[in-house]
Amino acid sequence: MGEAQEFFLNDLPEVFPVGFDSESRGYQTATILDEKIYVIGGSDDGATLSISVQIFDKSTSKWVVPTVLGTKPAPCKGHSAMLLNRDRILILKRDSSADDCAWFLEVDTPFVKEQKKILETEVVAWSKGVKGDGPKPIVISGPSGVGKGTLISKLMKDFPSTFGFSVSHTTRGPRDKEKNGIHYHFTERNVMEKDIQDGKFLESANVHGNLYGTSIEAVETVTDSGKRCILDIDVQGARSVKASSLGVISIFICPPSSEELEKRLRARGTETEEQVQKRLRNAKAELEQGRSSGLFDHILVNDGLETCYANLKKILALDGSNKTFYSPSLKNVELPLGHLVSDMDQKVLIHCRTTDLGKASNNLFVLDVSSVKGGAPGRTRGLNMHAIGPFSDDLNGIKQIQNFTY
Repeated sequence: MGEAQEFFLNDLPEVFPVGFDSESRGYQTATILDEKIYVIGGSDDGATLSISVQIFDKSTSKWVVPTVLGTKPAPCKGHSAMLLNRDRILILKRDSSADDCAWFLEVDTPFVKEQKKILETEVVAWSKGVKGDGPKPIVISGPSGVGKGTLISKLMKDFPSTFGFSVSHTTRGPRDKEKNGIHYHFTERNVMEKDIQDGKFLESANVHGNLYGTSIEAVETVTDSGKRCILDIDVQGARSVKASSLGVISIFICPPSSEELEKRLRARGTETEEQVQKRLRNAKAELEQGRSSGLFDHILVNDGLETCYANLKKILALDGSNKTFYSPSLKNVELPLGHLVSDMDQKVLIHCRTTDLGKASNNLFVLDVSSVKGGAPGRTRGLNMHAIGPFSDDLNGIKQIQNFTY
């Protein structure tokens, strides 16, 4: 899976140029990928280590400080590192809780490659590892007046513990009774522009001089809670979401005819004639894109609210069928040793040393990364960890990370 080494820098003086201050850096790991050495670590405040990233280019013997995207891990008391699939480094934090121990530093994933082109500099990106799969977000699109808002409201009312909305960001100020983090994430324009540039937003738009957008973190927060995040966005926004690292279910709602859509728009009585005509022009373009681009997984015709709602519930497996779109978090189970040995490429042996009531003990876990999905700037989901008991020579073939404590 790759090559990684843990060390104090003065243990390998030949790798680092003269004058590099190893004493001030504290504990670090080095992961080698071709001509680059990714050094992960940081300053030691006496209790914890901040996690920074530097790259040593062996071909030029020069240090590079990359642009670091994503939300980086909180300081810890040390970590272990291992290269996976030549595009990301698995980081296991020591003395961390089970839900915060696994992180990925992406060094050559599609997201990082794209950001390198945009920013024209060296880029790495952090992503938190999450055990099991989360419920897939749902994108619902359709022209104005097609009834998608009513359908979403019915879903939220009938299944309040199943669905949730992400909280959007905006650069406008809060209005009366609006609360930050509930109605919107209110932010400064320069901050949001930087986050958009760094790829942290699924979609964004400039409306009347203010920025509005949906961040990947806001969607992931809903998913972390065990709910399916519903995104009510236009076709262009759906295209951006589909191209992201999030695995989504995309549904396009369309009217039975253009004449029926115009009838519904006029029946609302909320727009001027000019606004109606503008919405109809936009609807024509959206219908053409939604029906012909292959962007959406499902297309529903709303020729009757109850029928359309029933079909929507069927797509989302809310009609009592056994169809599912995600797997629940997997529990620790013991697997036969033969199974572990037979498929070693995507499994990492973790040798944990713990202290319980003053007694030291050694435990072994196998971390399975064969089904990971997603990634920066969101979560990397699909991790699975198995407890396998005391150390055995039969497991020598599995990649090992030792001395990991949580």
